[in-house]
Amino acid sequence: MFQPLNPRISHWAGRKVWIIGASSGIGAALAQALLEQGAQVALSARSRAGLQASAGSHPQALVLPLEATDPAAWQDCHEQLLRHWKGAADCVIFCAASYRPERSWELEPHQTRQTLETNVASIYYGLQQVLPSLLQQGHGGLVILASVAGYLGLPGATVYGPSKAALINLAELLYCELRPRGLGVYLVNPGFVRTRLTARNTFAMPALQTPQQAAQAILAGMARGRFEISFPRRFTGWLRLLQYLPYRWRFAILARALKP
Repeated sequence: MFQPLNPRISHWAGRKVWIIGASSGIGAALAQALLEQGAQVALSARSRAGLQASAGSHPQALVLPLEATDPAAWQDCHEQLLRHWKGAADCVIFCAASYRPERSWELEPHQTRQTLETNVASIYYGLQQVLPSLLQQGHGGLVILASVAGYLGLPGATVYGPSKAALINLAELLYCELRPRGLGVYLVNPGFVRTRLTARNTFAMPALQTPQQAAQAILAGMARGRFEISFPRRFTGWLRLLQYLPYRWRFAILARALKP
């Protein structure tokens, strides 16, 4: 009855995919899954060693180290990619992220700047580079990895949560602007995933998933042509429900849930 909001992508053989943040966590798991399915994958992040580990021995993997917070580095990296592939990517996946659990009275200027630069500004630097070529070829997709932490103000995610809320907003407006011009935009909102970032948490993480499970959920969502891909539903559904409650009820539930 309803058409999918995005192109359904289920066959990856031969597709050109650029993953930023591919040295660990969800980005690395996605790179490995796509390489196994025959995609040509460019892997970018700061750590060359991490990228080489993610690439393994796959001949169709291209390791492109990138400092995502440096606009000039984006330009250089993208130009290398265009020369190597002789054209634009079919899909660009933004996975780079920074996270530090902190309360509002624990803010540190350097850490705040780094989190915002990595989680938000780097996406804009990347878009400035890839959008002209994607729009010129008239097809392709953007995948933006946000988080359910962006659904509502969760204590302890003082910088991370608002940065992910910004990405949700960005993905929505990108969809409205780019889908009529042939591009797909996929918003990914994971729950808790076992990575080096979430290892910093000192609280229980309900419905914790592995990076491999997260990667499969993302690919399954893209195969269905979804705009928002959130998982696991048994956890993310409750946070969605909280969004629609009056503030008085929402704050009371959060206070009770977060009580030590």
